[in-house]
Amino acid sequence: MQRQKKRQKKRLMAPNDKAQKILVIRFSSIGDIVLTSPVVRCLKEQLPNASVHYLTKKANNQILEHNPYIDKIHILNDSLIATIEELRKENFDYVVDLHKNLRSGMVKLLLCKPSRSFPKLNLRKWFYVKTKNKNLMPNVHIVDRYFEATKRLNIVNDNRGLDFFISEGNSSNTVISNNYVVIVCGAKHATKQIPPPKIEYLIKNIKGCIVLLGDKSDAKRLDKWEFDKYSNVLNLCGKCSLSQSALYVKEASLVITPDTGLMHISAAYKKNIIVVWGNTTPELGMYPYIPKGESSFINMEVKDLRCRPCSKLGYEECPKRNFACMESIDWDAIVDETNKGNF
Repeated sequence: MQRQKKRQKKRLMAPNDKAQKILVIRFSSIGDIVLTSPVVRCLKEQLPNASVHYLTKKANNQILEHNPYIDKIHILNDSLIATIEELRKENFDYVVDLHKNLRSGMVKLLLCKPSRSFPKLNLRKWFYVKTKNKNLMPNVHIVDRYFEATKRLNIVNDNRGLDFFISEGNSSNTVISNNYVVIVCGAKHATKQIPPPKIEYLIKNIKGCIVLLGDKSDAKRLDKWEFDKYSNVLNLCGKCSLSQSALYVKEASLVITPDTGLMHISAAYKKNIIVVWGNTTPELGMYPYIPKGESSFINMEVKDLRCRPCSKLGYEECPKRNFACMESIDWDAIVDETNKGNF
């Protein structure tokens, strides 16, 4: 039995010309899915005649549908059993689990195919959040941890960074300027969002044109601030699809963003980025993933704040009620760096 297992492992690791069908699993969210793009690309390019499939939630189909390295997208149904029945028909050779939760574990178990996940480090993250001891977290980006799930297939990181693909039919219809700064107003959790008064401060002090991006909830949240009254601002919160927002990011000279999906899309386009960190920290391994020399990013954060990070994800409001992690950011430094353009 032990010899049989060794032979099976050897066959998985040995390169061959047999077409292999690979299932990649990542259910959510926008940024996390964008961060899986190097794995998808390397699987497609490094496995001879590979067919790469991807399992995700329906809402995230738009993130993947134009990716040329993905042969087929599978949608996670309300019924996990129904989803697995559909997946069984594909007869996958290998499953790469980049989500690593109960549902992805059930998919792997019931497909009965060789599989591997990545080190999610949830326990370390929990201790880091509780103790604030940065030494608990390895200096390894999550993208590099994702590649741990492909080792048995002999897949290696090509170090070309992230991908984000949009339809050729999309147009930003940019009318504000050919040289503008994007400010990303939203994030899934409130404790990651840039406070509206700070957005207004940036608008008043940054020289040149500014495009504001966010979803419909951001538009509602920021409505009373009337950012449209500023002549240098194009407020597109709630007015763009994800692809349209991505195109505005792609054409920007600089992106100022919190820890959110558009930060990772900015990295995919190798933009100059200023990351404004709220309750999360770069040590959690989710900072912009950009090949060296392609562009640059600056982390703006309140270091050594005793309550930070308060969560590995975020909250609907600051547990301390003072939002010091955002309020105490050096906003003058952000303005200076933006106006100098020294990237």
